[in-house]
Amino acid sequence: MIELKTAEAIDKMAVTGRFVAETLAELSALARPGVNLLDLERRARRRVEERGAVSCYWDYAPSFGRGPFRNVICLSVNDAVLHGRPRHHVLRDGDVLSLDFAVSVDGWVADSAVTVLVGTPRPQDQRLVESTRAALDAGIAAAVPGARIGDVSAAIGAVAASHGYPVNMQFGGHGLGRTMHEDPHVPNKGRPGRGLKLQPGMTLALEPWWSASTDELQVDDDGWTLRFADGSHGAHSEHTIAITEDGARVLTRLER
Repeated sequence: MIELKTAEAIDKMAVTGRFVAETLAELSALARPGVNLLDLERRARRRVEERGAVSCYWDYAPSFGRGPFRNVICLSVNDAVLHGRPRHHVLRDGDVLSLDFAVSVDGWVADSAVTVLVGTPRPQDQRLVESTRAALDAGIAAAVPGARIGDVSAAIGAVAASHGYPVNMQFGGHGLGRTMHEDPHVPNKGRPGRGLKLQPGMTLALEPWWSASTDELQVDDDGWTLRFADGSHGAHSEHTIAITEDGARVLTRLER
């Protein structure tokens, strides 16, 4: 079942979205060589506590993980790309760090992810990260009333295809609102004109993620962290959006 949110509810989600965006901006600035992932987790916990927010990850226990998660942020380094459990790891020059953060404030959820290049980036990693950001922008642009989920998925997938990057179909975007994961599923590749029609009041998290060379994943011993099977670096970009009469409203982007 999909709940169409009122304008008031979307405004409340935007309040959560701003907190999510501010937290990710702060943590991204802290992600420098010599910083431990556990320090970033501790800072995220302090921000959640100070804001009176509720982490969407702390008791997260889906069928695919070894739950509950018991952290407030996903931190995935280099070949890890999704669901990275914060652990003792000191960031090094050239690391690729994806941060995925979702919380609820006053009962409304927002979810966003960014990928940060630590220290001196490799050109191939820059291209990879930029491709996920461009795909996210393309998906947002396609998310207009009357369009279909397939139009959004196709717009995201076209960017990956233009770079020759393979797309994994196991995990993708999703609905959200009162909880982190709601219907519908939004794959990162699809066919235009197919799938559910978008209506004003729908709220979605769009999240392109991939590596340059494989779509195959393997799971760490922690039961959560997903890595690319060939050891290639991954990137992940995500925004929460609301479908409005005027198109997509991005709820997790900081206003400049």
